[in-house]
Amino acid sequence: MSVIYQRVALIGLGLIAGSMARAMQRGGLAGEITGYARSAETRTTAADIGLVDRVCDSAAEAVKDADLVVLAVPVGVMGAVAAEISAHLKPGATVTDVGSVKRAVIETVSPHIPDGVHFVPAHPLAGTEHSGPEAGFAELYDNRWCLIVPVEGTEPQAVARLRSLWEAMGANVDEMDADHHDLVLAVTSHTPHLIAYTMVGVADDLRRVTDSEVIKYSAAGFRDFTRIAASDPTMWRDVFLTNKDATLEILGRFTEELFALQRAIRTGDGDHLFDYFTHTRAIRRGIIDAGQDTDAPDFGRGGPKS
Repeated sequence: MSVIYQRVALIGLGLIAGSMARAMQRGGLAGEITGYARSAETRTTAADIGLVDRVCDSAAEAVKDADLVVLAVPVGVMGAVAAEISAHLKPGATVTDVGSVKRAVIETVSPHIPDGVHFVPAHPLAGTEHSGPEAGFAELYDNRWCLIVPVEGTEPQAVARLRSLWEAMGANVDEMDADHHDLVLAVTSHTPHLIAYTMVGVADDLRRVTDSEVIKYSAAGFRDFTRIAASDPTMWRDVFLTNKDATLEILGRFTEELFALQRAIRTGDGDHLFDYFTHTRAIRRGIIDAGQDTDAPDFGRGGPKS
């Protein structure tokens, strides 16, 4: 592979940006990678482990002369970070992000993008429950999807160049409209996370089940809720506040389905339960067939990076 961007600036140095750095290093895709994180501790750790070529003391310094700037911060602060770096962006550069909400990010970031700079929002659908610079690893994006959400009037070559970077980092790439993206993610990610947080909260409330029992017997299904619910609380707070409409719509549908299942259980309607579980099992099989998980006994989450 060859260099796609001569200089890449990563603003935020957690799991997603760290894995981008490792994937770019693996493929020789960037001439130089600079990085900045708000926390001095994070910057020190990133420097100590050689996560990027140069850790900077400010976002402005990191983006100087960068051909690609990646906003890898919680969606709630994307606009503020964009405002901070706006005057320091190189003409012809591309600014992208990795946020899991797109409409709100476009609305808050776009006003701070100067003329002559391309803004190409994106969202890699990959991650683990771990966070921080040490959590990153080069294989995170292999055979995972990255959704690119171009804003109106974006130059096609800027989109194509970013696509080529994500593909070179191992990802499959699709393009999608911002509002549709937010609805899709409300179904596939945001609502499931909210349900997981709720289920873990319910277990905490059921004092008749002791903490030790919850921990000891969690392989019965609770374990996978807790894995999801271990995710970064700042990120998820911002996701729900910025993708409010789509999440509430899907939560309403979820509530309707839950009521129907409650009714089936109450009335002993085994046929309804069997048909429903058969249908949902087929969806799970489709996820495995698409290579997005495995049917291994541990749900494909074994190994050090699970």
